[in-house]
Amino acid sequence: MSSTTPTTDSSVSSAAPHTGKDGKGILITATAMQQLAKLCREQGEDQVLRVGVRSGGCSGMSYTMDFEPADAIVEGDEVYDYRAPDGADFRVVCDPKSLLYIYGMQLDFSTALIGGGFNFTNPNATQTCGCGSSFAV
Repeated sequence: MSSTTPTTDSSVSSAAPHTGKDGKGILITATAMQQLAKLCREQGEDQVLRVGVRSGGCSGMSYTMDFEPADAIVEGDEVYDYRAPDGADFRVVCDPKSLLYIYGMQLDFSTALIGGGFNFTNPNATQTCGCGSSFAV
């Protein structure tokens, strides 16, 4: 699997999540894109968001998200370019093994006092925990 950098289709509404038509395996809602773009700016220049999975959590696998320098991208990583509704650009990186478990996942963001923060909706999950941060396939 080679790295790709598809561009965002400007005809896609900023209120709707990205769809597979633009080649992205991780769908990000406009609200989550705004929050991620803000966090990315705070992290400094040339940072990317790495998403993935690891063993552990209530249901067997946990989601991971962390910023890292762009030079940490390795051969085989999938790289997706996003543009937030405010025009800020950022990149999301995922290793091929994690992508098998989260391809088609939607990442959303909520400001609710209870259950707020980033929320994952994973079509590959057969079971999720109550807090939504771990899953089973």
